[in-house]
Amino acid sequence: MASPTCVMKFGEKGGATGYLVGQENRGLATMFVMMNAARLGVGIQGVGVAECATQRALAYAKERRQGKSFAANGPPGMSPIIEHADVRRMLLTMKALTQAARMICFATAREHDIGHRAADEKTRQAALSRAALLTPLAKAFSTDIANEVASLGVQVHGGMGFVEETGAAQYLRDARILPIYEGTNGIQAIDLVTRKLPLDGGATVTAYLAELAEIIGNVRASNRPEFGHMPERLTQALTGLQTATLWMAMTLQSAPEAALASATPFLRLMSLTAGGAYLAKGALAEDPASPRVAIARFYAENILPEAESLAEAVQSGADSVLVDAHGAVFA
Repeated sequence: MASPTCVMKFGEKGGATGYLVGQENRGLATMFVMMNAARLGVGIQGVGVAECATQRALAYAKERRQGKSFAANGPPGMSPIIEHADVRRMLLTMKALTQAARMICFATAREHDIGHRAADEKTRQAALSRAALLTPLAKAFSTDIANEVASLGVQVHGGMGFVEETGAAQYLRDARILPIYEGTNGIQAIDLVTRKLPLDGGATVTAYLAELAEIIGNVRASNRPEFGHMPERLTQALTGLQTATLWMAMTLQSAPEAALASATPFLRLMSLTAGGAYLAKGALAEDPASPRVAIARFYAENILPEAESLAEAVQSGADSVLVDAHGAVFA
């Protein structure tokens, strides 16, 4: 995996020639064809960094011995740190967030493919609208979790996380640029709220929420004991997302500045809910003992509860963001 964080200079000694791409005075529209593909590419880069950080932390946790775990069943002596509950929590968080982001990127890429290759024009347009809706999630959520996962990777390593030979800190440095690339993640949230939610008069987001609801309904109907509280947590998250989406649509018309103030938590809410639904859909196809089931359950029970607080923040947090914009609070 490479990180394009170098600096390149063209034309220092002559020879750099610029060429018109597309029609004159249509450069911005032409650029966004490239930009939307690049945003998905950066999201996938975030997944790649998160996956590498997870694999390295997992390998270290299996070999590093420190302390004696309460659950230890092996010979006397120090336990591998993976046996400690908090280390397992961190590793499961890394795995679950990475897999959720990967699912969102896959879903976005699938819609791009259908949008360019389906035989039916109506199908192509619906897929392109869905891809447009998901692209801010794929870019922003995946790069945000790359930072979170890489940071947890350093934490799993403990003090060794700051020693260059482990490589853990390099992933965190590589990840930090990603939320800035191709439109900062705040711009992605604004794009989601102002341009993507209103697509087709709101029909695109309505159809997407209906698809998530169908997945969650299938999880509830499966009544599988190994899913634990997954059905309830998914239902709570979707309910919060549906309510927040309606609030956002109305507020965008009546108080657009308030909608923008809540855009970033809204994007996080939508991403967390989508990621949970995708993980649950995958778990439905697995045997009870599958690691995918365990990861989906962990995500639902340990990460997805954040969705409720995000839904609340979307609807009630804007006023405190906008109060005293030029006053003493920023003095």
